[in-house]
Amino acid sequence: MQIRDFKFAARMNNVKPSAIRELLKYGADPEIISFGGGYPDASLFPLEQLQTVYAAAIQENGRSSLQYTVSNGLPRLRELIAARMKKENIECTADEVLILQGGQQGLDLTAKLLIDRGDVIITESPTFLGALIAFNPYEPRYVTVGMDEEGMATDDLARALHETPGVKLIYTVPDFQNPTGVTMSLERRKKLIELANRYNLIVLEDSPYRDIRYEGAQIPTLKSLDTEGRVIFVGSFSKILAPGMRLGWAVAADDLIQKLGLLKLAVDTQCSTLNMTAAALFLERYDIDQHIQSLRQAYRRKKTLMLDALRQSFPQDISFTDPSGGLFTWLTFPNGFDTARFLEEEALPKAKVAYVPGASFFPLEQAANHARLNYSSQSDEMIVNGIAALGRLLKNRSGS
Repeated sequence: MQIRDFKFAARMNNVKPSAIRELLKYGADPEIISFGGGYPDASLFPLEQLQTVYAAAIQENGRSSLQYTVSNGLPRLRELIAARMKKENIECTADEVLILQGGQQGLDLTAKLLIDRGDVIITESPTFLGALIAFNPYEPRYVTVGMDEEGMATDDLARALHETPGVKLIYTVPDFQNPTGVTMSLERRKKLIELANRYNLIVLEDSPYRDIRYEGAQIPTLKSLDTEGRVIFVGSFSKILAPGMRLGWAVAADDLIQKLGLLKLAVDTQCSTLNMTAAALFLERYDIDQHIQSLRQAYRRKKTLMLDALRQSFPQDISFTDPSGGLFTWLTFPNGFDTARFLEEEALPKAKVAYVPGASFFPLEQAANHARLNYSSQSDEMIVNGIAALGRLLKNRSGS
């Protein structure tokens, strides 16, 4: 049934189909080699351990694991997450942890908490498309800051803050940024916190990939550098356990976390008690850090395989990032090249390969000559074959 002449809320003008939604369907199409979604490698899910803890959640916890629980999350799980955060030098109690329906919910709740129509959110450019999807219904204005190999350009951030009234929030993915794979340097993290303090702003630190570092030393989180309770840290189990559990968490100062909890209560009452119980049992009974180490080794190998394939198969005028962790590399094509058009006209119909065109990751001035490739979800054979197929099309197109 089609609804005609129905007056929707004005915020729906900013809610539109996204490239991610359109491309997720290719992940289930066996004929398509999809480098589009942010899927982890399903073969790395700890199935036996998860089967054990889900069974134990019911057998040992009885009906309580199927009952309602407190809206901010199962107390034992919050305690375990707080303990893990302390290893990151983030001092917090279980009361400063909020369990989320995946990290994505933390982005929505933060925008709901802070953003009135016309308020300014500062983001990197490009930035995570899922964040824009979460923020857009609250009708913000965006101010963007460019990036280089050290992440957000904080000198440009300082100028933007000086010139822009009405800024409420700085949003960043400092570790292995989605979509570029770039990591923010320690010097710039310190500068970002200094600016947030000076201008009395909240910083949303979106960190779903932080544990998936496979080269170099960890850089302190923004939250660990936060001396005034300004940073909301959002983490996720999606990349380190399984995305189907739909579990993430936020860590923030008490006044912020309490308000975020009230907003969550209004949205969904709570996360699944069964899933939270299983996650807590997994953290208690198994070595998640050992499991994460296996993920790091696997994803490092896949990244190396994809980048080697890109070097061998792609024209030399196409560049790409070499991330030290995470799940993505970011491609830059010559000016004038439209990756969305190439995907529609050639990559999908001729090579049966999908990726995410880069334009939708830019909140303001969209650049069409970029693409995001995910290397975590496909097999070695599919990575090699898919990149080779794209490379043949690109070389034929360019005449090289």
